[in-house]
Amino acid sequence: MSINSKHPKSFIKLENVLIIGNGGRENSLAWAIQKNELIKKIFVIPGNAGSQKINKCERILLDINNNEELIKRLNFLDIDLVVIGPEIPLAKGLGDTLRENGFKVFGPGKDGAKLEYSKSWAKEFMQRAKIPTAKFWKINSLEEATEVINKSKRPLVVKADGLAAGKGVFIPQTTDECLEAAEAIFNGKFGNAGKVIVLEERIEGPEVSVFALCDGEKYILLPSAQDHKRLNEKDQGPNTGGMGAYAPTPLLNKDYLERIIKQIIKPTIKELQKNNIEYRGVLYFGLMLTKSGPKVIEYNCRFGDPECQTIMPLMDKDFVILLQKCAMGKLIGNEAINASKKVSGCVIATSKGYPLEYKTGYPINIGTIDYENCQIFDSGTRLSENGDVLTDGGRVLSIVCQDKDFDKVFEKAYRNIKQINFEGIYFRNDIGHQVRTKFSREN
Repeated sequence: MSINSKHPKSFIKLENVLIIGNGGRENSLAWAIQKNELIKKIFVIPGNAGSQKINKCERILLDINNNEELIKRLNFLDIDLVVIGPEIPLAKGLGDTLRENGFKVFGPGKDGAKLEYSKSWAKEFMQRAKIPTAKFWKINSLEEATEVINKSKRPLVVKADGLAAGKGVFIPQTTDECLEAAEAIFNGKFGNAGKVIVLEERIEGPEVSVFALCDGEKYILLPSAQDHKRLNEKDQGPNTGGMGAYAPTPLLNKDYLERIIKQIIKPTIKELQKNNIEYRGVLYFGLMLTKSGPKVIEYNCRFGDPECQTIMPLMDKDFVILLQKCAMGKLIGNEAINASKKVSGCVIATSKGYPLEYKTGYPINIGTIDYENCQIFDSGTRLSENGDVLTDGGRVLSIVCQDKDFDKVFEKAYRNIKQINFEGIYFRNDIGHQVRTKFSREN
């Protein structure tokens, strides 16, 4: 049964949608939303070179920090739903501002976004709600960090408290590396995001990402995913914003997912309500499946990137109706997401030097792509004055494919990515290694 079957047409006007953001996440959301026949226009602020390739999409170059101009433009465009993609505008309270001006917004207010923009607050939140997570210390000085690190029998995980574009987490192998990471953060590596750090005991197990669409009270789960954070193959090297992903993950069977719902998802929503936080948006649970059960590594207040690019092609045309319901606080709670029976995989092409220093402005050349059950979502791209597509970020493109099994998915993804070229292009060759039988045999 489709979502609209219980609500003929749409239960409220839904023709013009605004998506805020400029990455692959936002392009994949637009791609999923345009499937619905109710949608007439999707505006993206600011978007990237690939945004207008998507059906019904139009880019708007506007400063989202200029509230007066933004609200004036949104009223002129008769926007029915705003979807806020990145964490920074959410952390700045853009969702609150737009709601106060009468817009329906998918994305939490500043109070809910604190789950992501303050790791120490999130850990204390979990502690109050008795949500399983690693033991932690909130640290305000290098001296305090040195004392805790030196007392620990094992190297601790070191995290900048604030937003650091997915790069503020260090998993040192030695005590000296712990101390170096703490010193780098306190010395300004991530600016104000590193005024406080969180030290965590190290826990072991595979990581998975679980996403719940929430209307402040009720929720619906999306397909789970597994991200690949490390830069290099065999999960080595520094953390990045994500080098690839696949969905759904076979690690989460029905019984284990029920355990996550009972121990983590429901207590999170209950604790938000206790804090008088009406959370309307996506709750991203970064989990580690330890021997003693699931534990929360982190919360995010938005769709993950590249998990979003991986999951969106599995969504049916009524996905946007769910976003609208969440924005209005109108979920019934028993809606079924009509996800494709196929599986999906994503490989990210990055600029040389990412996640550290890298150069941009290189032309992107794309050869013959097999687009059947395959999408290319621009992430860090821009147009030159002549209309050529150039690199404009660390993560440049997402290549996403779907098929009946992961071997076919990644065979196609890697075949297509070889048709893409720009100076310094880099990608991991082992994305999905956990679920690729051919890859496992060959390695």
